[in-house]
Amino acid sequence: MKTLPKERRYETLSYLPPLTDQQIISQIQYMFDQGFIPAVEFEEDPLPSDHHWTLWKLPLFSASTPQDVLSEVRECRSEYSNCYIRVVGFDNIKQCQTVSFIVYKPGQGIGRY
Repeated sequence: MKTLPKERRYETLSYLPPLTDQQIISQIQYMFDQGFIPAVEFEEDPLPSDHHWTLWKLPLFSASTPQDVLSEVRECRSEYSNCYIRVVGFDNIKQCQTVSFIVYKPGQGIGRY
């Protein structure tokens, strides 16, 4: 059995290979199906213990499709290509963040979010 390469791990999905666009859309759709409000966050050199990242914009209250969220991810990535980017979901009933996953790591291929 082989161990994983030594690198920082962020969130649960960071142990998987980079997500494809379709996998990201599926995760965002799940957030919408649960009634969570999406937001995009970024951080240049986050530590695994960092819970608070810089918010890209206000939470995306008006987003109605995963494509709306992906376009915000693309904007954030074009401005902060040297940063890690994640999508988070807020539960407005519990008043907390309930979902988060990395969509971009600096140094990965151009086609990855």
